[in-house]
Amino acid sequence: MHPKHLLDQYQLEPKKSLGQNFLFDENVLERIVAAADLQPADEVLEIGPGLGALTRPLAHTARRVVAVELDDRFLPILQAELAGFTNVDIIHGDILAQDPARLFTQPYKAVANVPYYITGAILRHLLAATHKPTCLVLTVQKEVAERLTAVPPTMSLLAVSAQVYGRPQTITTIKAGAFWPRPEVDSAVVRLDVYSEAERPLPLAAESAFFRLVKAGFSQKRKQLQNNLRQLELKKEDVVKWLASVGIDGRRRAETLTLDEWLQLFTRLPEKSKIDH
Repeated sequence: MHPKHLLDQYQLEPKKSLGQNFLFDENVLERIVAAADLQPADEVLEIGPGLGALTRPLAHTARRVVAVELDDRFLPILQAELAGFTNVDIIHGDILAQDPARLFTQPYKAVANVPYYITGAILRHLLAATHKPTCLVLTVQKEVAERLTAVPPTMSLLAVSAQVYGRPQTITTIKAGAFWPRPEVDSAVVRLDVYSEAERPLPLAAESAFFRLVKAGFSQKRKQLQNNLRQLELKKEDVVKWLASVGIDGRRRAETLTLDEWLQLFTRLPEKSKIDH
């Protein structure tokens, strides 16, 4: 059923404040499920199931689906629409308050159609968790997809933050007309394959300090790296010397650095810097 008709039955309206745009194109929904490469034994975390349009095809394929929905108005709809599925657990709550280790005891995949304003927060929450998903398949605004998969010279803080955890790729783009209400921009489906513990380039204990370094580097986009990094309370000459030690010209800007260069910078971080190494 079209989302507008379903919401009319329950006398509900989408909330703009929660970025509610409901994907209803069945071909697109099938492509999202295919992008997750689900197997019969897989468990899936769905974030923001909304009216259950994506939950159904996920539940047809996966062994178990845990659907976390923030908007309590949708709970009766989800319960009714998914009544025939015994492998779906509906949880009312904020995904950012959920510990994946309490939801899953085995490896899991995350699938979501997420609003722009919370994409970065969801990524940080799941990727920084002790029990990370093996992959994430996210429907996001096209601009966010471009930022996630960016490479130098157009890297972004979001790109570095995601790519230190795994390999992102854009699977497909989605026209605005596949959603209701129709958003102002097109969307894209991104898959991020998360590194195993052995593959990860950064130890868990170093994550916070690494991200403080990267945030400092990206803090003022138009400024040179040597100026932004002085936020770490280092003298300019110390910053220049530090950058030169890994072959980086201090006049470069943060978006031109590769992930490997950020990691090299981190390993050579001066002891006198104001960062918890």
